[in-house]
Amino acid sequence: MAERDEPPQDGAEGAEPRDPAGGAGAPLDEEAAWAQIVAGYGEEPELPDGWPDAAQEQERATNSGVPEVPREFVIRAPRSGPRDYEVADDEDEGHFVPPEPPPLPPSDVTTKFAWIAVLGGPLLVLGFVLFQEPLTWWAMLLGVGGFLGGFTTLVARMKGREEDDDPHGGAVV
Repeated sequence: MAERDEPPQDGAEGAEPRDPAGGAGAPLDEEAAWAQIVAGYGEEPELPDGWPDAAQEQERATNSGVPEVPREFVIRAPRSGPRDYEVADDEDEGHFVPPEPPPLPPSDVTTKFAWIAVLGGPLLVLGFVLFQEPLTWWAMLLGVGGFLGGFTTLVARMKGREEDDDPHGGAVV
């Protein structure tokens, strides 16, 4: 019970804040503190010894219009890099000329008409849609039928695995 009767210590919960300038036991007078702050508004605070004066700093910084450059700041020319490389003009060396590509294999008439149907059928339907023409039965038949017929023809004429030159599928042990 004796512990509860003691006054709370500084910083303890429930303790009143104390005025550091007014002594150990004097409570903080908020009105007086605010009056002191308002009265000192606009005045320059007194700096302790060793702090530079603002006028001295300004004078040292301007130095007759030229700012003072620290001695550690050194600018060096950039070194040459990979983008600075220049190729010597040797016309005999280093020019690759690819060989002529082999001619395309001859295609038969059936393959040509199949590709025309695969590409032309959807283009015919797209043309009707873009020009906002009514899509008639014959245009739909040519578009969809041409695509399906051409695609089927191209798939049917593909070479199978048994027609290849390599019967082993490329694996040689």
